[in-house]
Amino acid sequence: MIYGYGGYGYGFDPTMILVLIGVVISLWAQSRVNSTFKRFSRTGTRAGMTGADAARRLLNSQGIYDVTVRAVAGELTDHYDPRTRTVNLSQPVYGATSISAIGVAAHECGHAMQHNEGYAPLRFRSALVPVANFGSAISWPMILIGVMIGGLGSPLVEIGILLFSLAVLFQLVTLPVEFNASARAVRLLDSQGILVGDEVSGTRKVLSAAALTYVAAAATSILQLLRLVILFGGRNNRD
Repeated sequence: MIYGYGGYGYGFDPTMILVLIGVVISLWAQSRVNSTFKRFSRTGTRAGMTGADAARRLLNSQGIYDVTVRAVAGELTDHYDPRTRTVNLSQPVYGATSISAIGVAAHECGHAMQHNEGYAPLRFRSALVPVANFGSAISWPMILIGVMIGGLGSPLVEIGILLFSLAVLFQLVTLPVEFNASARAVRLLDSQGILVGDEVSGTRKVLSAAALTYVAAAATSILQLLRLVILFGGRNNRD
């Protein structure tokens, strides 16, 4: 907890409320995705395909033959790696035949399709990765050094806030990328006959719940940025 910044004196920092709101949002989103995934993990599909089988079929349906589908350790560690052109599926997804497994596998294939066609938001997000990682890692140290050396009016403080805003921008750009991948997944699972009827509705619920984690991450980042502005930017306006 930070004391003495932003004109609040020494004592309780009211901007911590923003942090707590972010924590609550993140925990709620994670709880939703876990409960929804588990619920539909107990529901099989009529086609009886595994997550890996569905992924290969979807990729092939789009003429993508140079992407490998492989299993990775962990739970909900599924991801598409554009560097190695691999769809990486966690153990509960790779060999499972549930609605959840099919939906998650299809979502990662959606990213592979985005990469294959040069989807602009994905390219922009990929370009942001190094600067966003740098900004996230160096922003707080720069802000604190700036405060110690030159006070709240130090240019280093402003630079630190600007660097953190790059991480926030990355979270915001991530949203359309993830939503688009899910939309592709649901549409193709239906059109390819891998899921039918209420199964399509079920996988849409799984992917909608998963999308909440990205919304929560973006909201948390925005709240943290707002806190930085209140703590370190507001004083400049009062001086």
